[in-house]
Amino acid sequence: MFKCFTRKFKFNETQVPSDIREAFARFSNEGTNLMTPDQLLRFLVEFQGEIGAKIRDAERIIERIMQRRYHIHVMGKRNHAITVEDFHYYLFSDDLNSPIRSRVHQDMTAPLSHYFIYTGHNSYLTGNQLSSDCSDFPIIKALQRGVRVIELDVWPNPSKDDVYVLHGRTLTTPVPLIKCLRSIKEYAFTASPYPVVITLEDHLTPGLQAKVAEMVTQTFGEMLFYSESVCLEEFPSPEALMYRVILSTKPPKEYLETNISKEKGKDSCEEDAWGKEFSDLRDVLEAGDKTDGYSSEHNQDEEDIDDCDRRSRQLGAPEYKRLIAIHAKKYKGGLKESLKIDIDKVGRLSLSEQALGKATLHHGNNLVSDFIKLNWYMNSAAGVSDSRFTHKNLLRVYPKGTRFDSSNYNPLIGWMHGCQMVAFNMQGYGRSLWLMQGMFRSNGGCGYVKKPDFLMKEDQHNQLFDPKVKLLVKKTLKVRVYMGNGWQLDFSPTHFDSYSPPDFYAKIGIAGVPADVSMQKTNIILDDWAPVWDKEFRFPLTVPELALLRIEVHEYDLSEKDDFGGQTCLPVWELRPGIRAVPLFNHKGEKYRSVKLLVQFQFV
Repeated sequence: MFKCFTRKFKFNETQVPSDIREAFARFSNEGTNLMTPDQLLRFLVEFQGEIGAKIRDAERIIERIMQRRYHIHVMGKRNHAITVEDFHYYLFSDDLNSPIRSRVHQDMTAPLSHYFIYTGHNSYLTGNQLSSDCSDFPIIKALQRGVRVIELDVWPNPSKDDVYVLHGRTLTTPVPLIKCLRSIKEYAFTASPYPVVITLEDHLTPGLQAKVAEMVTQTFGEMLFYSESVCLEEFPSPEALMYRVILSTKPPKEYLETNISKEKGKDSCEEDAWGKEFSDLRDVLEAGDKTDGYSSEHNQDEEDIDDCDRRSRQLGAPEYKRLIAIHAKKYKGGLKESLKIDIDKVGRLSLSEQALGKATLHHGNNLVSDFIKLNWYMNSAAGVSDSRFTHKNLLRVYPKGTRFDSSNYNPLIGWMHGCQMVAFNMQGYGRSLWLMQGMFRSNGGCGYVKKPDFLMKEDQHNQLFDPKVKLLVKKTLKVRVYMGNGWQLDFSPTHFDSYSPPDFYAKIGIAGVPADVSMQKTNIILDDWAPVWDKEFRFPLTVPELALLRIEVHEYDLSEKDDFGGQTCLPVWELRPGIRAVPLFNHKGEKYRSVKLLVQFQFV
């Protein structure tokens, strides 16, 4: 009955797996049990597949091992070699032996619409959607993690002489817009040099729109990108927009711009910034730019408009509109008409997650096909060469309004259908957010990931990509999970179990198109802070370009819910073959200091 009390805490010394010893023996000097820089280079090239590795790379690895393990500085010396324990230490160091590439490597010269973009939703909220504080802190945190699209809901303050950021018609406490703008300026490029887009949900009077224009220009100065023309004909590339800030919202209606009335009827990008946006889910396909469960209708009585507002009819709104580089479009006659491509201008269209789901049903089995087909019929007579909506324009998807707890949805639904801006509540946590974080670990974590070619055009058989159709297997990913370590350093001895070491197991799987989704798990290793599973998994992949590798570690509990021991999500197309150190993260996506797995990746 008291057996559990006899189980003692012990920290077993990490053993080197047999595969690691065999690899070391294969590339080291027989008889000496040492590996020189030249031999380590052979291992990097032949076993790890690092074709471009040079002798200097191997020397740097040995230098760092000697510094960290023995506090010996060997820089410039080539007579040092490493033992099998040193070799194991190197393989288990994620900064020396990461599972994915750490630098930007994709072509960054295509238009913005050719990329998935790391996008936030209600970026100013610290918690739930109804009563949490509004602050610049979550904006700063998002930018530090590489988020490239920040959303701000802007409203008049109670005295209507300044601008607040808050979630309207809720109990959220406001934060001044200027504070948010200044924080964006300070932290915009700490994680990535590529452009930051600020999407505004505008509920302002004309006078306050003029004030926003002044705030934006004074805060960002030359960092601010805007077009000299009324609308962009094509989006610039991320490379062309490095270290620039871009404003995106619905431009003011023509009646606010009497001094440029000659343009009336010519600019289809213009729309009513005050217009009603439907919250009725039955009408979601006919809805405006954002439902979110709240009405954004803002009625302004004439007696409330002061002299400043009247002046802004001639002065403020045109300046405000001029600063809007990415025009938010609204539905005109339903989804079919809204997807119509303008030959000489580009813009942004938003759908709720519900609207996207309904669109996949109401417009055929393949939303991607419908985007192309609808636009082809509408624009072929006009001579448009590429008729796909998401080839030229930006499509944004955002969480439904009933997600009061700031939860999220499956981002792959948006990505599979070409949506560039899959907007997420970054202050939450959960598996959906882990997928989002995993996607944007790719391409050096710069916040822009090039969309696969099949989402941009037809294939060689003139077929359009349909995520529901099961295709032939392109490649199989083999994942061998050797072991894990580091929990004893990051957790207290009694965190998982009061009377014994933890009983860890790992879950390994794929998130992607329906045909590729799977989840498997290792056996449970009892009473060990450094579990050795040595288990191989095989994942046949039909669309590896959209596949994310999911890894979770849990501690088995017979009587209660299993304890969480860490997670990560990695883009399959970025995985480096060979034996790699895989760091784990907590519920919120924050990296543990020490916890990591030793995993081998192979593509066959």
